[in-house]
Amino acid sequence: MSICSTGIRSRCWWTVTELATALERLRKLHGIAAGFTDFRGQYHALGEPELRRLLAALGHAEQDESTLCSEADALEEREWVRVLPPVVVLRRHTSVCFTVLAPLLPLIRWRIETEQGKQLKGQVDPSALPVAAERGVRGLWYVRLQLELPRLPPGYHRLRLSKEDGSVLAATHLVVAPARCHEPELIRRGERVWGPSVQLYTLRSQRNWGIGDFTDLAGFSEAAASLGADMVGLNPLHALFPADPAVCGPYSPSSRHFLNVLYIDPEALPEWRRCEQAQRLVATPEFQSRLERLRAAPLIDYPGVTACKLEVLRLLYDVFVSHGTAARRAACSEFNAQHGRELERFAAFHALQDHFAAAGTNSGWRDWPAPYHDPASAACRAALDGMADTVGFHRWLQWVAQQQLEAAERQARAAGLRLGLYRDLAVGPNAGGAETWGAEDLYAKAAAIGAPPDPLAPLGQDWGIPPFDPLRLREQAYAPFIRLLRANMGRDGILRLDHVMMLFRLWWVPQGSASAAGGYVHYPLDDLMGILALESQRRQCLVIGEDLGTVPDEVRRAMADYGVYSYRVLFFERHSDGRYRRPGEYPREALVAPTTHDLPPLAAFWSGEDIRLRHRLGFFQAPGELKQELEVRDASRRALLNALTQDGLLPESPTPEPDPDGVAAEDLTRAVERYVARSAAAVLSLQAEEWLGMASPVNVPGTHGSYPNWQRKLEADWPEFMASDAVLRRARDVNEARSVARPSAQNDNK
Repeated sequence: MSICSTGIRSRCWWTVTELATALERLRKLHGIAAGFTDFRGQYHALGEPELRRLLAALGHAEQDESTLCSEADALEEREWVRVLPPVVVLRRHTSVCFTVLAPLLPLIRWRIETEQGKQLKGQVDPSALPVAAERGVRGLWYVRLQLELPRLPPGYHRLRLSKEDGSVLAATHLVVAPARCHEPELIRRGERVWGPSVQLYTLRSQRNWGIGDFTDLAGFSEAAASLGADMVGLNPLHALFPADPAVCGPYSPSSRHFLNVLYIDPEALPEWRRCEQAQRLVATPEFQSRLERLRAAPLIDYPGVTACKLEVLRLLYDVFVSHGTAARRAACSEFNAQHGRELERFAAFHALQDHFAAAGTNSGWRDWPAPYHDPASAACRAALDGMADTVGFHRWLQWVAQQQLEAAERQARAAGLRLGLYRDLAVGPNAGGAETWGAEDLYAKAAAIGAPPDPLAPLGQDWGIPPFDPLRLREQAYAPFIRLLRANMGRDGILRLDHVMMLFRLWWVPQGSASAAGGYVHYPLDDLMGILALESQRRQCLVIGEDLGTVPDEVRRAMADYGVYSYRVLFFERHSDGRYRRPGEYPREALVAPTTHDLPPLAAFWSGEDIRLRHRLGFFQAPGELKQELEVRDASRRALLNALTQDGLLPESPTPEPDPDGVAAEDLTRAVERYVARSAAAVLSLQAEEWLGMASPVNVPGTHGSYPNWQRKLEADWPEFMASDAVLRRARDVNEARSVARPSAQNDNK
């Protein structure tokens, strides 16, 4: 701009300054972080191009100075011109702020309608209330006052403010949260529980149809209870895509509110006994041959399993429609009414996806013709008018899936599984699935959840999962979050929150951007934690937050304050000098596990096969990187060997420097299980794969198509290996270690 006149330079400077101010205002209003500290401790400031793309994903498509200033004004003013916010979450305080125009009203009446049906009333003189803040907006002066309310029981209440003449000023949702999440009584009294974790679809048996199902879950849980376990951990059971079975990742579901219908056992349904046509079909040599192939395959044939199950389930549904008992019809109707519009939209989505799949379009709704992107459109209504039977079929599938899951849990508890099922809630849904269809007022339109660069993913990660827009979530009084928790919390069970940091911040990757060119967007941590605690107490459900990776201090403090258990994995529990944490150094309020579904099994870790697999998959590009990774692993093995030897779980080495290659993988695995079982952590989870000595992972993060993620089965039928002498010995080891009180961390370090 050196050729500009003085006046032009002044105007250019003013424009740039105003634009920067507008961008900064919008950044703060949307909770976008100004930068982040990476895994090396280095701070990275958010650049203007990245900020602009994030703002575009949040709806600020027009990015000229005037528009951005106007949009920032509108967002700021909205919080001042309305009397009450859309929702207020209270926990340890009882005051609510509301805004009025000056001069103050002579008298304000308040009324609370509690969830329990009671009404509390009162009135105040605004001039006598403390002023929390004040501001001028468009020539008017607004005053924010602090109103003290009576102490209320935990729950969802309604607050209304009105003038002296009775005319309503405003209303808001009032959420009163308990101090902490639920903690089971047996843990409070000092017991340390454990249980196996299994990806349900990986379970083999001679009776299932090539994929683990709810009948397998019931039997596996009974077997686990007989071993002394108190829980069975599961992958997310969320609904996937029957019309597109190749999309099989449980962490990218069609909807987190409903269940994967492939887990239904058709032969366990009452309609099976009444449907001779289905029985004849399944008994044919051709169908039995299909089932034998599906059972024998080392990987799950999702298209084959889906074809078999839906063919038979459709026949069973026809029997339900034509000859269903009054009791089952009433139960199904009650289920439909309970889930209402959400279930209707879910079923409509899958009916339409069936239709488009038949026409050769298997992708999600974003790839459907534009008129079908809106569930309320005339095109959707017209199409669905002719699909009532298919919509009813998808509703029925959800009902029978829920019935079988509940029956499996009842059976498990009757067998002695005191904490029941440990379920998993994925961080987000598939962008093209039922959960996001028609919910563009909730999910960011042009961004995905991911992660910044780290040692395992130096280019960052893009998970392809759309995030909640935090402002829109608040405008809806957090109702979508509440429904999500209720859909996944089993009563008297355990819920794992995948990527618990989502309650505080998420790494957003704008559409078309590299994963590393994203930024953190913040969420109302205290509000979401309060609601989590409330729902946890109502369902008597222990909550475990998956807090692996870079965890902000705010999240650590909130988890401890609200009683959300930490998720501790042996591989990552090391001191800065490389030593593994001793068992007594683990926190009590935690779940501990040797490994997870995203990490290599212990046998692969010990042999280095996981590193060689990543090399074959093209993860290592630099010369010598494979050798370097193996050297780092060797140091990790030696550190683990030292920890196990120091705890008396492996014999002392006859040489000064212990040799990891001299320890068999089976001996190592058994020692590791006893090591973590001795930990102070209240909950222990063991992967079923370890009991079989498996080396192949179920998932290799960062791969798509080059490795069969979420398809690998267990290498033996569960009724056989769960009754084997080897598993019985290992269960005895774990029970003994869990029942012996561990010394304190201080004593452990002596």
